[in-house]
Amino acid sequence: MRIWLDGTLRDADDAKVSVLDHGLTVGDGVFETLKAENGTPFALTRHLERLTRSARGLGLPDPDLDEVRRACAAVLEANPMPLGRLRITYTGGLSPLGSDRGETGPTLVVALGETTRRPDTTAVITVPWVRNERSPLAGLKTTSYAENVVALARAHRDGASEALFANTLGRLCEGTGSNVFVVLDGELHTPPVASGCLAGITRALAVEWTGARETDLPLDVLERAEEVFLTSTLRDVQAVRRVDGRTLAAAPGPVTAKAMRVFEERAASDIDP
Repeated sequence: MRIWLDGTLRDADDAKVSVLDHGLTVGDGVFETLKAENGTPFALTRHLERLTRSARGLGLPDPDLDEVRRACAAVLEANPMPLGRLRITYTGGLSPLGSDRGETGPTLVVALGETTRRPDTTAVITVPWVRNERSPLAGLKTTSYAENVVALARAHRDGASEALFANTLGRLCEGTGSNVFVVLDGELHTPPVASGCLAGITRALAVEWTGARETDLPLDVLERAEEVFLTSTLRDVQAVRRVDGRTLAAAPGPVTAKAMRVFEERAASDIDP
């Protein structure tokens, strides 16, 4: 594997970040994950715009997007594969121990790992922990992912692929790495960004392409929704067949199946929507 680190391609064994990098010591960093098919990334412009928003939210300097684009192109060319997970990581860089940042500037890493297509349906659980919609990190895609690691481990233990959170007000929020949509009386809804959820790229495209409504929803909507599906970079639109102990009949249902078809068709027609 060839990895981009701070301006150049390196072999994986030579791509080393300092143990004093702020992304390691305090989780001071942001990232983006993109789907890449046969060397072509999907929705790169939207991902780079969000990378910049997240960096600004942490008070990091704006990333050099021209360099990030060059890095992505170089990594994709150096690591040919049919379906890949392209990861852009941008951290606070070499810093003293503690929360203060150093003066050496940010670290940029771009790497690619091979992946496979997700199944059309999955199972999810709800977890007792909450998203803080008032957190300074709300809506930012940061490397501070320990909450997600713990929740996802709980999901895997319970035979599910994703864990869903409420926020501090008991409203439906998001998954560890996905956004959630529900069908009520035949209409499609998803929690608003104000709930504390990440403004997912796939979420935004699904809203645009399906006409889904952003709606403040209680967590227990999952107990009565006719259909539920997840969106994320590597899931695209994925139907949910089970939520906790509740099995949803005939997943994907008709609204979800249409959303899956529309997303696939629109994404195929425009690689950078």
